[in-house]
Amino acid sequence: MIRPYLFFASVLLALTAGSSYGQSAPNSQPVPIIFDTDMGPDYDDVGAITMLHAFADAGQARILATIASTNYPNVTSVLSVLNTYFNRPNIPIGVPKGEAVGDKDTQHWSDTLVARYPHRIKSNSEVPDAVALYRQILAKQPDQSVTIITVGFLTNLANLLNSPPDQYSRLSGKELVTKKVKKLVSMAGKFPSGREYNVHRDVASSKVVFDNWPTSILMSGFEIGEQIHSGLPLTQNNRIRNSPVKDVFRISLPKAAEDKNGRMSWDQTAVLVGVKGYEPYYTVKSGRLTMNADGSNGWNDSGRGHEYLVVSQPVSEVETLINELMQHQPVKH
Repeated sequence: MIRPYLFFASVLLALTAGSSYGQSAPNSQPVPIIFDTDMGPDYDDVGAITMLHAFADAGQARILATIASTNYPNVTSVLSVLNTYFNRPNIPIGVPKGEAVGDKDTQHWSDTLVARYPHRIKSNSEVPDAVALYRQILAKQPDQSVTIITVGFLTNLANLLNSPPDQYSRLSGKELVTKKVKKLVSMAGKFPSGREYNVHRDVASSKVVFDNWPTSILMSGFEIGEQIHSGLPLTQNNRIRNSPVKDVFRISLPKAAEDKNGRMSWDQTAVLVGVKGYEPYYTVKSGRLTMNADGSNGWNDSGRGHEYLVVSQPVSEVETLINELMQHQPVKH
């Protein structure tokens, strides 16, 4: 049996693997991250936020906020459960207060988490509107410093772009993003063409973002996460107990035959490249995503400003790393 502290030391060692996109030299400042997630319709979001906390514990990320892009009743409580579990109970949480997709988990793991684990936020009414929180946080950050990682619907980002000046900033939303955001990393689209859930569930917002977002956008497409399966090693790790992350995968994996070897891992790839960069696991294709009326996307090779991931090294290497990071355990701060 591997001693727990040796196992988790090996995970933190894995975090130091270098890469170029957004990657800094060892001992440099952590990457400031706003994490925007639907946290519910699928459960790869839970693996993704676990990885983000692992990176934060390794000093490689600083979580500025965890913001929901769906508005089902338990979503902010679930975020509160997970942030509390990883000993960051005070991370700001936001939720869209206007029109938004209300999709939630069909496996009902969110009910288990809220019933079983401590959390400060009991209702969506207790947290600020997503756009207000974005504006408040961005206004306080150094110029061109923030990485936004979005693994859900683009509702909040479209609303942010369209937001007017307010008490937090005299700038319009687009001006504020231009001034404060370094890049956007998104689990979105299917490349070179196809129809992907995060994009087609809110077509109008997706079009606003892909047409108007003023910084670079790096996308991890459906085809990237589809090949990576995660969660089984977590559920089989008897050293991990009383874990909301383990509970989600323990509950959900048996409910679908396609998940018998682990759940497909779309959102985790966005967190990985958002913090660590895309090399050595991926290269990128540059151009511009194009939107179709039905929510599917194409790709314009001659466009500028967008990139999508292309597999470079064996998928099994990323799969192993993601499975290790998803077994990360809380540390005291």
